[in-house]
Amino acid sequence: MTNTPPPLAPERVDWVDYAKGFCIIMVVMMHSTLGVEQAAGQTGYMHAWVAFAKPFRMPDFFMISGLFLVRVIDRDWKTYLDRKVLHFAYFYALWITIQFAFKAPGFAVSHGWLGTLGLYLESFVQPFGTLWFIYLLPIFFVTVKLARNWGVPTPLLWLAAAALEIAPVETGWVIVDEFASRFVYFLTGYMFAERIFALAALVQRQWSAALAGLMIWAALNGTLVVTGASEWPVVSLGLGLVGAAAVVSVSALLANVHGLSALRFCGQNSIVIYLAFFLPMAASRAALLRLGVFDIGTVSLLVTTAGVLGALAIWWASRILRLDFLFTRPARFRIPAKPRVALQPAE
Repeated sequence: MTNTPPPLAPERVDWVDYAKGFCIIMVVMMHSTLGVEQAAGQTGYMHAWVAFAKPFRMPDFFMISGLFLVRVIDRDWKTYLDRKVLHFAYFYALWITIQFAFKAPGFAVSHGWLGTLGLYLESFVQPFGTLWFIYLLPIFFVTVKLARNWGVPTPLLWLAAAALEIAPVETGWVIVDEFASRFVYFLTGYMFAERIFALAALVQRQWSAALAGLMIWAALNGTLVVTGASEWPVVSLGLGLVGAAAVVSVSALLANVHGLSALRFCGQNSIVIYLAFFLPMAASRAALLRLGVFDIGTVSLLVTTAGVLGALAIWWASRILRLDFLFTRPARFRIPAKPRVALQPAE
């Protein structure tokens, strides 16, 4: 537990990019596979991979999101809100509007256009579709800063967050339920950043022992998933934390050998993929299911690939077409920083 910046934290950290790459691909895989299976009414071989990743997929995503918070937590509120709240609010508002633009005709058939407008407005209170993650992150950022400013002991805060994860919180409100389930992992990234970086460094030095540990973890995680024990209270928390550490370890090993550079690239652009994958995912799912050539597992794999590559293609196209606002927040949606007053020499 530390309140000092991680010692191994330059502008970009290779293994962090790999970890983010794993996270975003697992998220796209989950949405793609479950969407294909729901549309087809049957499951395929990709279902097993999605189930295996469930205990640690989102815990790792949130832990990585909190990893560098210690570097900015003590900034003034204006700067903090601009970087950690307005930044995500802009992209949520923009991309929820884009998603509704594509889905509105379908919604209008069952809800009417007035009902569709109501669903759109409701999405600013009850997050819609795939975008709940960036809706929840600013709430985590503000909660941690308020707790720090109010002097709440970090161990007590962590224990409270762990209790929320263990408790069966099911209100039906996405933000309430997901806050209870995920906040402890975000806090873990923030509070234990130095030790997480130390773990990555240790794995890179002791790679053979790390590989043995990862094999044991994979067997344990898979067994608990198959038996259903991974959903039990306390067990789910433990699997989330250990699984996040496993992703860190795998990412550190890959960074050590500079392997799978495409995965690292996805991690460097994870926000791009997260925002835009829904469109190529939905389009490829409809086309491949209509084609009827591949089995459900292969369709799920192809849709996952299309979601990742399609999102990157949309990003590249936006740069060529000068639609930078899709993935870069314009200056007019920023809180202006205080102008620096030049120091005058003493007379």
